Amino acid sequence: MNSCSHNNLVLLPQQRGRIRCRHCHLTMKSDELVSKYCPECFESSHKKQYDFEEIEDIDTTQYRCEDCGVLIDCHL
Repeated sequence: MNSCSHNNLVLLPQQRGRIRCRHCHLTMKSDELVSKYCPECFESSHKKQYDFEEIEDIDTTQYRCEDCGVLIDCHL
């Protein structure tokens, strides 16, 4: 159990327009995908994987405790 009282919270930016590789599950913004294939799969296996899925945008505000690193979700 965590004994931190989470007094030092930082608001994290919302994650919109993200995609996930169906093979290695790397998650990134869609505009960061320059080469159209997954850079992680290519680096690890030298195979070009083009199969991505869009991650559904949800209305969640997320905070991170700077003291212990826990993520706190607040659903709107």
